[in-house]
Amino acid sequence: MNSKFLGTGVALVTPFKADLSIDHDALINIVNFNIENGTDYLVICGTTGESVTLTKDEKKAVIKTIVEANNGRVPNVLGIGGNNTASIIEEIKTTNFSNIDAILSVSPYYSKPTQEGIYQHFKAISEASPIDVILYNVPGRTSKNMEPDTTLRLARDFNNVIAVKEAGNNVSQYLQLIKNKPEDFLVISGDDDLALSVVLAGGAGVISVIGQAFPKEFSQMIRLGLKGDSKSSFNMHFKLMDVVDYIFEENNPAGIKAVFEALNLCQDTVRLPLVPASKQLKEKIKRFVSEFN
Repeated sequence: MNSKFLGTGVALVTPFKADLSIDHDALINIVNFNIENGTDYLVICGTTGESVTLTKDEKKAVIKTIVEANNGRVPNVLGIGGNNTASIIEEIKTTNFSNIDAILSVSPYYSKPTQEGIYQHFKAISEASPIDVILYNVPGRTSKNMEPDTTLRLARDFNNVIAVKEAGNNVSQYLQLIKNKPEDFLVISGDDDLALSVVLAGGAGVISVIGQAFPKEFSQMIRLGLKGDSKSSFNMHFKLMDVVDYIFEENNPAGIKAVFEALNLCQDTVRLPLVPASKQLKEKIKRFVSEFN
């Protein structure tokens, strides 16, 4: 089993200054804050990183900043995905993977391909990728569910397809994947609210949004879950439950950036079409952060 992706990965935000330029100093601080507090690996330029609003040069700069700040302490996963298979293959061919341990690739969005279309899309990515591939199923964003049979077919057919980040918020689908997966294939939760339950059922961990703001507590919760200590891990889960709801109440990553602002780690600036969290939501988040211990 690929143990480097057991535990807690975090889908890093891309901090912006008030003028919407990237705040690289804040990004370095967030990387160090996470690694020093127990996060097991970093996910770069995913949905939470607002990758669709970054230029190619900005994306390269973000990767460089994170890789250098990490300095080999934990694995790096890079988001490369979309609904134009040919352009993803081109991006893979022109990317320097020397400090990247795996690709996280989202199931095609908007186009709504069939299951065979999804399979062929990831087959092409697997064959082009020089490194491991983590599939990413998030039907709430893509409008098309990658069904367990498709995920498991890819897992069996391609050695470098090592895991799925499953984010359908569907307990039954998680359990089907865990029950039927090849032994060394990882089922990673992409749902912060279900992450602990998934781990206790046999999942490998989580790629989390809230984990980057509370890395010590969240990664400890997942570690306890991996050991089967349900009582202690659920105590931690209950402490974090409210803030998990808050950060997804309006949109992601506006919610998590409001948490970071309350923690003085970065501004809450996001790029359109996203807008910052509402005043009411920010107040709830500030109250939670100030009372959290």
